[in-house]
Amino acid sequence: MRIRMRRACLAAVLLLTVAYAGLVLTATGRRWGDAALAGRLADPAVAQFLREHPSLRGLGTLSLVLAPLLLAGVGALRRRYALTGAALGTVAAALVAAELLQRYAPGPHLVDASGAVVRSGFPSSTSVLAAGTALGLVLVVPHRLRAVVVGLAALWAAALGAYGIASGRLRPGDVIAADLLVLAGFAAVVALLARKGKIRPAPRRRLPPQRLLVAVPLVLVAAAGLATGAYLLLSCLPGPGPLPADLARTAHRCGQALAAGTGAGVAALLLGLLRHVDLDPGPAPYRLASPVPEDPFPEDPDHEIS
Repeated sequence: MRIRMRRACLAAVLLLTVAYAGLVLTATGRRWGDAALAGRLADPAVAQFLREHPSLRGLGTLSLVLAPLLLAGVGALRRRYALTGAALGTVAAALVAAELLQRYAPGPHLVDASGAVVRSGFPSSTSVLAAGTALGLVLVVPHRLRAVVVGLAALWAAALGAYGIASGRLRPGDVIAADLLVLAGFAAVVALLARKGKIRPAPRRRLPPQRLLVAVPLVLVAAAGLATGAYLLLSCLPGPGPLPADLARTAHRCGQALAAGTGAGVAALLLGLLRHVDLDPGPAPYRLASPVPEDPFPEDPDHEIS
């Protein structure tokens, strides 16, 4: 398990590097991100949805505030203080890494319509917080409820990322990078726990129906999102010059599919790797309540056993 999680961490870091090089450092990647942002205005369904549901932005912000509190509360109720600290610490470290990448990672200076310099959002801090809370539940939730709770939290994080892209506050690459960064962090934490012998095998049982009701949609969202996004990506890479409306709308839908597929995929991957692993500490070993005498059978001729 230690080797497996280490490989997952390295794979997430490699994919994050590829996404950074392709979406930030290349001109084609930057034009694709601009096309995805412009496509939300060219898609009437997205504009109608945002116009009819203006309160979703406030609900999303409120859920981001309550999510870490829920994570800490579940860990405190189960008295898993060390694992709760590890989960919150990993989320905090991912947020710090995201802020450092936004400020100091090399890349071109983006400007808005007024000519002011726009701060890079790669990776998105809000998406890091949402995905970090979802994957952090892996450490504090019991094994029998892990798939249900983490799956629902991952779908919530994917929905927040999709709304951020639709509202124009996030680019698809920002959400994808945040999911990969969080996956790398929690894979490293589980590898460290395995190295210290803090994990143990879980009983191999059949998946109950309630797990299938969440695990199957999570896998379907991951597979459909990545497949659809990869298919649309081949036909929506913009070239130099003005962007056609159809191309921008296709780029927006492609970004939505890739972001949703990545968010669901990282959760499904982590759950699959930890399917037969229990992160809770094992039961305490049996100990006698009182010390055993050194000589329970003394050499006494009048002793009843003698």
